[in-house]
Amino acid sequence: MIRLTLILFFAVCFSASANDISKINQLKKKAEVAFKAGQYDEAVTNYSYLIDTLHIEDEQVSMNLGHAYYKLGQKDLAQAQYQKLTLSNDKALKSVAYQQLGTLSNDPKTLEKAMAFFKESIKNDPSNQDARYNYELVKKKLKEQQEQNQDQDQNQDQDQENEDEENKENKKENEDQQQGDQNKDQENQDQNEEQQESEDQQNQENQDQESQDEQQQDGEQQDGEQQEEEQPQPQEGEEGEQNEDQQQQPPSPSDQMQEMNISEEKAKMILEALKNSEIQYIQQNRRKPTKRKDSDKPDW
Repeated sequence: MIRLTLILFFAVCFSASANDISKINQLKKKAEVAFKAGQYDEAVTNYSYLIDTLHIEDEQVSMNLGHAYYKLGQKDLAQAQYQKLTLSNDKALKSVAYQQLGTLSNDPKTLEKAMAFFKESIKNDPSNQDARYNYELVKKKLKEQQEQNQDQDQNQDQDQENEDEENKENKKENEDQQQGDQNKDQENQDQNEEQQESEDQQNQENQDQESQDEQQQDGEQQDGEQQEEEQPQPQEGEEGEQNEDQQQQPPSPSDQMQEMNISEEKAKMILEALKNSEIQYIQQNRRKPTKRKDSDKPDW
């Protein structure tokens, strides 16, 4: 009886296990057909059911689920599946997982990360030609990117140098312009000062000339008065001779100066000479003897 019970128990378990295996195989087949047909949503549904509901531990199912997510553009979910497979003991499967992670990182901003993933893929499976090709391709892109960045840096440095040089030239031009304006202002100021000094000097000369003219007029007037004062009064018996002498006197200095067009200094010299001549003439007249009296006539 016990033996029969055990046989029935194992039969039931075997039947249930056979049904599960059959169901698992059917879901795998269905998901694979959907993936090949491009029905990635259905493939994801079947693969997810196998992993999340039936709890099967099949690394190939996880890989296929990652591929289905990748085809749908759900890169984060695909990356999660590939990342789990990097811990696999299957070197070939692990190489594919790293290769897929490198493909997901094949972006200009993450080329170094992609190259590292492809390098790990080649390490785990040196025969993975796809990983090797992608590694060389990314390496070339990274080199070109570095050279381009260097060129950009050099261009930026050159642009900065050009800008600094232009700013320096503009600054120098502004300084030269300011210096030129200052020099021009200084020249105008100097010219104004020179003009003012010239005007002041001219005014001073005019004032001096007027003062000299006034002094000359005063001197002529004083000379005239002095001549009148120094002129001797005629004596009795001498009027005829004095009148005759007066008729022979030369013209006055003022009349001579008006008739002659001479400079002021020369006029003064002539005037002084005339003055001395007149004084001498007067002195000579004083020395002339008076008319001798007739000796035959008495003194009274």
